[in-house]
Amino acid sequence: MEVMDLNIEKIKAIVFDLDNTLVSSSLNFKWLRSQIGCPESIDLLTFIDNIGCSQSAQKAKKLVLKHELDDANHSTPMQGCHDLLSYIEQNKLYTAIITRNCYEASQRKVAQHKLNISRIISREHFPPKPAPDSLLALADEWQLSSPQVLYVGDYVYDLQAASNANMPSCLITHGQASPFARFASVSVAELDDLLALLKNNVTRALVR
Repeated sequence: MEVMDLNIEKIKAIVFDLDNTLVSSSLNFKWLRSQIGCPESIDLLTFIDNIGCSQSAQKAKKLVLKHELDDANHSTPMQGCHDLLSYIEQNKLYTAIITRNCYEASQRKVAQHKLNISRIISREHFPPKPAPDSLLALADEWQLSSPQVLYVGDYVYDLQAASNANMPSCLITHGQASPFARFASVSVAELDDLLALLKNNVTRALVR
């Protein structure tokens, strides 16, 4: 996987993953896999899409949806979330959410925590990450080049999606050692660390 260089000065848009990036999530994927019969080696959404029996596939989708909606009701904003989003709004940067969640649960989390992001792209709209389709569609919509869009997430799918779109990525580690860090353009512990990085770049630009 190729890691794109990050040039903060070029960034015109910051796009976010949702769960454990902007808001907390306690989705139990191990439990979901066991209920659906999905092996650890196969992506859960891909497994469900490939279930031959339509009745079984529908049952699996309903189970995932219920679990996602329950998770939305118990979520909280991540550290630095609102401060970073306020900075993005003040500086007129484009922003959006790209998530593998369903739209209903994603919209509920955004509304519940008053996240000032109106553009939400879920798995119903484009092929889910690590496919780059949603990121490329946003860049086209905003008329930006790939190096101008930073994608922020906490998991390898996020970094893969950014790489597949030839875009820089930011990994949120929550202060834990991550095996995915080598695939990110930059790694930070929390969102407020990313905010500090953005502000430092503005300060340097003013000093020049």
